[in-house]
Amino acid sequence: MRSTEHKSATMDIRAALKEGLGRLRQAHVPSHTLAAELLLMRVLDCERAWLYAHPEHLMEAATLERYFELVARRSAGVPTQYLTGRQEFWGLEFEVTPDVLIPRPETEHVVEVALERLGRESLGGGLGQRAFGRRTRGTPLRIADVGTGSGCLAVALAHELPEARIFATDASAAALQVARRNAARHGVAARIDFLRCNLLDALARAGPLRQVEGLPRAESGGNGFASLATGPPHSKESRATGHESRLFHLIVSNPPYVGGREAKELPREVREHEPSQALFAGEQGFDLYAPLISQAEKLLAPGGHLVVELGHAALEVVRPLVGPAVWTNVAATNDLAGIPRVLAAKRR
Repeated sequence: MRSTEHKSATMDIRAALKEGLGRLRQAHVPSHTLAAELLLMRVLDCERAWLYAHPEHLMEAATLERYFELVARRSAGVPTQYLTGRQEFWGLEFEVTPDVLIPRPETEHVVEVALERLGRESLGGGLGQRAFGRRTRGTPLRIADVGTGSGCLAVALAHELPEARIFATDASAAALQVARRNAARHGVAARIDFLRCNLLDALARAGPLRQVEGLPRAESGGNGFASLATGPPHSKESRATGHESRLFHLIVSNPPYVGGREAKELPREVREHEPSQALFAGEQGFDLYAPLISQAEKLLAPGGHLVVELGHAALEVVRPLVGPAVWTNVAATNDLAGIPRVLAAKRR
């Protein structure tokens, strides 16, 4: 049935929801009831409680038409989150577009492990003079989020750690625009700098804290690194902007980890609609772990932590990359399905 058939019809919320649910079920859409609710909430701009408190509310013809257009697009495979433009992560609502990967609940384990690691250091020595060896009182906690996408990790950590200064990288300019908006939405934009680069490339080339230590912000729409990839002209590093001030206390990442050979096995919603550059990392999905860990070795302060999300079956490949000569306190955390989802290690 085409959405235009409802253009001049009158329908209340109860009937519209029932119709939308039926169409989605017929199209074999996963979680069709939730999808029908979320799409109706989107066109009505209301909460679920209001939806069910007003089942006899008559919908305007134009609103009804928009609803069934969204139902048709969801039936064709477009993810619900891209249709609503929203996804919850860590109790916060994030804007999502087809330019970014949709945040998953499994990625919240990265935040949990990161906070647990920082909390352990705090209990052991305080996040002041003693923690992480060379961090001095008054120096902000320095965090890097590699492959930030929607910014969900960077924003969640900024929300939980009000003293932290975060540097979020991504190879996609469009993704960084979404991440900036999410940082502004949650009031943490002043403490997150966004940088377009592959992995940690730009941070490895230049001292990321130069701008923080007093240089003016670059005129780049919130990206404080526009002029820092090769360093500002005629600048001299002070003691505060020397090697030690460029090191991070925490590096987190949810890198692309799907293998190209797995593409046909992915759900249609993922395969056809989510950005491939945020999904795939070589034929097996392991290509980015080695360079990421190598860069982290150079950019983490002694006692700093690396926390990365793992793909399915990645642990046996990634675990040997964090060897005892450089890393200690290496541990894997399982997700709720019992799959090793996060690997964490401490820089010696």
